[in-house]
Amino acid sequence: MPMDSSPPRAGEAVSAITVRTAHAADAEAICAIYNQGIEDRIATLETELRTPAERREWMAARGPRHPVIVAEADGRVIGWGSLNPFSARPAYQYVADFSVYVERAWRGRRVGRQLLERLIEMARGLGYHKMVLAAFPFNESGVALYARLGFTTVGVYHEQGLVDGRWVDTIIMEKLL
Repeated sequence: MPMDSSPPRAGEAVSAITVRTAHAADAEAICAIYNQGIEDRIATLETELRTPAERREWMAARGPRHPVIVAEADGRVIGWGSLNPFSARPAYQYVADFSVYVERAWRGRRVGRQLLERLIEMARGLGYHKMVLAAFPFNESGVALYARLGFTTVGVYHEQGLVDGRWVDTIIMEKLL
């Protein structure tokens, strides 16, 4: 089913944005939003588009310490986020990586902020000590959001990935919980 998740026009009413736990039925919308992030080349080193079936399998394979959440407006999924394992090594069990993706038309409307605030709350509740991320330095709005929510830059991986024939850096940020 195609996503019709255009934000409201100026003056048009919209119900509040709600954040909830994702369900298997959300896999198609999660996939579409993730694929936008891949296509736009602003949020991930991933370059191959995903399928709803793959996203359903990804969701089903996650344990209770690695939840997936969605943001909805008027009953439509407009963004998603997840807590992800940083490393399989036991010493890293209290460190969470995370993902936040917002539907193109809803970017810049505080959806990502709501998702990330909820992920931070969930990470604390799950006993994590720290959250980490890698972002493109040119994703200025994302980096600014992370900084506003208390993430600090701890380094840069220079030429971390080859995307569309060019090497890209990633900025590494963390937040102690």
